[in-house]
Amino acid sequence: MGAGSRAREYQLMLRDIITLIARFPSKIKLPAHICALSALLLLPSLAQAQGVAIPNFWDPKAQLDRPDLPATRTIRFLVDDDFPPLHFPGLDGNPTGLSVELARAACERLGITCTIQVRRFDMLLDALNERQGDVVAAAIPVTADLRRRFAVTAPYFKIPARFAVRKDRNQPTPEARALQGKTIGVVGGTAHEAFAKAFVTGATLKPYAELAAAQAALKAGEIDYLFADGLGLALWIGGEEAGGCCDFSGGPYLESRFFGEGIGFITRAEDENLRRALDFALQQLWKEGKYAELYLRFFPISPF
Repeated sequence: MGAGSRAREYQLMLRDIITLIARFPSKIKLPAHICALSALLLLPSLAQAQGVAIPNFWDPKAQLDRPDLPATRTIRFLVDDDFPPLHFPGLDGNPTGLSVELARAACERLGITCTIQVRRFDMLLDALNERQGDVVAAAIPVTADLRRRFAVTAPYFKIPARFAVRKDRNQPTPEARALQGKTIGVVGGTAHEAFAKAFVTGATLKPYAELAAAQAALKAGEIDYLFADGLGLALWIGGEEAGGCCDFSGGPYLESRFFGEGIGFITRAEDENLRRALDFALQQLWKEGKYAELYLRFFPISPF
């Protein structure tokens, strides 16, 4: 990548992080290393994504064929705009986020024309079924029921479970023996509580009614670990409310029986050719580095 391309990449990254902060100031603050990003633009050879884990959901050995799509067809993507950093309104009011920008990049990779249309989250699948759009690009978990009704690409994102700890407590990596006698906060009634009950023995589980209460307890030192949704924890760890108190430890945990199969592009069942084309495009975006570029723009703190 040349100096000009690299500078452009980090300008986009900075723009999207600032958008997240402006839209969701209570959830996200700008980390110190990002504040210095403008200086790195002057030194492109030093600009690297150090410390940010980028997930890979594609088999590098798989060779997907690219099906032909009619050049005259416009693909209509349906999105929600209230789930940062996957889909949310940008400063200009237009939808952005990892799901949205992956949709745009897939269309560019396939050389097809696409539009992005915003719908309420609970209306997305109905709109797709009623042919108001062709693809849903939103954080709808892939389930057996969804697969019976629609076609779904391979996942382009999963929401892992993670342990969080206070930085100043020097807690050991959360392995079975190390967790003996520890107090672990969970949100009651969630898959994270069920997973902890199944696999974490010898520790005391302390359920909370909501994630914010569990996060406050960890910050106050009332619990040793917090086991919860990695995406929510990532936003909190990088946010003002955490105050730099905490960080991830161990993981990520991706057991599909508890935490689902992930998130993919959703098409109508009969639109199999489009689904295959999107699978091809997503794999190519990973191989060519575009996925990593977009991931870094929207995840200054990775949930992985």
